[in-house]
Amino acid sequence: MTIATVLLAATLAAAANPFPTSGPYVKAPALGIHIGRLQPGRYDAITDVAGVRVGQVTHISGTGNLVPGVGPVRTGVTAILPRTDVWHRKVFAAAWALNGNGEMTGTNWVNEAGWMEVPVVLTDTLSVGRVDDGVISWYLKQYKSIGIEDDVPLPVVAECDDQFLNDQEGRHNTAEDAVAALDAAVGGPVAQGGVGGGTGMMSFEFKGGIGTASRVLPAAEGGYTVGVLVNTNTARRDQLMIDGAPVGANIKDLLPRAPRPGNGSIIIVIATDAPLLHDQLERVAKRAALGLARTGATAMTGSGDLVIAFSTANVVPHYPEARTFQVTVLDQYHINPVFDATEDATEESVINALLAGTTMTGRDGDTAYGLPHDRLLQILHRYGH
Repeated sequence: MTIATVLLAATLAAAANPFPTSGPYVKAPALGIHIGRLQPGRYDAITDVAGVRVGQVTHISGTGNLVPGVGPVRTGVTAILPRTDVWHRKVFAAAWALNGNGEMTGTNWVNEAGWMEVPVVLTDTLSVGRVDDGVISWYLKQYKSIGIEDDVPLPVVAECDDQFLNDQEGRHNTAEDAVAALDAAVGGPVAQGGVGGGTGMMSFEFKGGIGTASRVLPAAEGGYTVGVLVNTNTARRDQLMIDGAPVGANIKDLLPRAPRPGNGSIIIVIATDAPLLHDQLERVAKRAALGLARTGATAMTGSGDLVIAFSTANVVPHYPEARTFQVTVLDQYHINPVFDATEDATEESVINALLAGTTMTGRDGDTAYGLPHDRLLQILHRYGH
């Protein structure tokens, strides 16, 4: 039986307890893991940046040996909307590749224009075209003049390869799934781990997938919020560091029975309400690599390590009649706390994906094991946490 579930980001239970110690909403702080000096936002999620919404569709069906084009299926779609009506109220944005063996469509125009007018959608590698088509369909439904009297969108769709657990040949993420994820996008808590675009992903040879975190700057540093969402499908077990402790080197079992093809990938999406322009957001995107590096991950030749950052502070108008428009810009000499927040939230997002990732068996009986919380806490205690 096929499960095609639109995962709403907010539930009453999660809203009442946004920092549980297990389940799809688990967060590092609930286990005593505190990354950096800054505090998380209310949900410790990318949706702590006002107006940002997340919607997810998850496909889990079938067991046993791979039947190419049929299953088993372990995949999905995650959509991040920067704001309501980003088409007419564009956001400054920048994309950057730490290592480019991956795809994030539409980013040539993002970097050329300096702004973004579409959501960011995450999926598996071979479904990029179908999901891209779905984003266009969603836009045509929202804006009737597109392609007639108005311009046409270039969707931003980013991929990771989930073939270790999933039947990639089946391209089970469809245009309809992209529409459903966008329609379902809401604020509040964001489900993590093996959900949405992260359903079939592995990280550090544990179960990986979607992870998110946020940091809020104190008022004296601007009071801005930085939120990060990752789809982590990268790195080797022996590389894993959590809050400075060599966790991977101390958990040598619970490994997949066969090596995963390629070097894996990670997609990092950064949102902030700090008033930043394109060049500043590119600098912010590069700082995400420092947060990733703290987890032990490295950008290998076969990995697609792609970052996109956007700011909701200003509105870039859609074909204005006026020749100029006004923006507010953070001075470069006051941007360092935003860098700190980005690095910390990226590091914690990867950790949160691992904490939320529960053991999953996919095609050919291959299993990605969840990171055992009890053993993690023992290791952290051993190293002085």
